[in-house]
This record gives sequence, structure tokens and C-alpha cells, in this order.
Amino acid sequence: MLIDAVVFDFGGVLIDWNPRYLYRTIFNNDERMEWFLDNVCNTEWNLKQDRGRPFAEGITILKDKFPDYSILIEFFYSRWEQMLKGEITGTVEILYLLKEKYKIFGLTNWSAETFPIAQKRFSFLQMFDGIVVSGKEKLVKPDKKLFSILLERYTLKPERCIFIDDSLINIEAAEEIGFNAVQFLSAYDLKEKLTSLHVI
Repeated sequence: MLIDAVVFDFGGVLIDWNPRYLYRTIFNNDERMEWFLDNVCNTEWNLKQDRGRPFAEGITILKDKFPDYSILIEFFYSRWEQMLKGEITGTVEILYLLKEKYKIFGLTNWSAETFPIAQKRFSFLQMFDGIVVSGKEKLVKPDKKLFSILLERYTLKPERCIFIDDSLINIEAAEEIGFNAVQFLSAYDLKEKLTSLHVI
């Protein structure tokens, strides 16, 4: 297998992000917290910010719908950094190993407004040869147009790239385009898979 580059997803692969890290400090029980994250600031709502909607707009929509939760809704942006627990250590170690042999790129579903916070916090993000952020492109994975932006911008061929993501639907989209896709389950599992592919 001839490989020129490795493409990483960020959240859940290199960076441990979860809104529960913030809201567990606010709610007095997990059941109420889970209701809030399922029905108010849910994944579908957050994905629209990842697709480029300003947080101010998204927050206003929710506050109109759930006025009793206005302050907690505002926290999703104003205290967003508290949702970042830290780097996923084992994966970052693999990243450094891969950087010695290949160019590395990022393809992430992330709000353009909050991604700079992560860039300041995690120095390893400066190692990347290029990063495509969904919020800037107004597209989200698994939309193949977002993958195409990465390939065209950095003159990459999918068959000569390893793509790493924790989402199965994103893995399937990448495979359909021609990437050598590896689903992330754990740092240990990723290292085993990359070793079997003779990538590291």
C-alpha cells in the first residue's frame, strides 16, 4: 500500500470533547442532564453550528423554544471550553509517529467559532499540514463534498490516504470515495490496525 498522507478526525479521536463535562457540573442528576442534551442542546442542533450557523442564531432559536433553560443554553457557547477534557493521549502519540513518515491533515466537523479555542489549547494541532473545518466550509461529514474540498485543496488522492474517524457513517463515506478508512475505537486498536496495514 502506497500512502502519502493520513487524515484525522479530531473530536473523539484526538480530542476528548463532550458537553457532559460541562453540564454534569450544573445539573444535580444525570437524568435531567441527559434530557436536556437529548431535547434542548442536542446533537442535531449542535451539528448546525458545525455546518456554519452562528452560535448566536442557534442559541436564540433554542431560547425562544425553551425559555426556562435560557441560561443553560447560553452556557453551550459561553462555557464551551469546559466541554474539552483534553487530548486523547494514546492517539496523539500515534500522530507523532505518523508525522515522521507522512503528511497529516485534519477533516473535522467543528464550529468555525469554537475551533480557534481548540487550536490555542492543543499544540499538536500546529503539526498538521492542512485542516478542513466544516463550519468554515458550510458542509459536514459525511457529505462527500467536504471530503472533495480536502482532496482538491491539498492535491491528495484518496487511495493514497489513510482516513481515521470514530463515526461509522463517515468511514463508509470515505471508503466510497476511495480512502483507506480506519474506524477509531481506541488508541490501542488504532495502533494495531495501522501496524497490520504496515503504516507504522
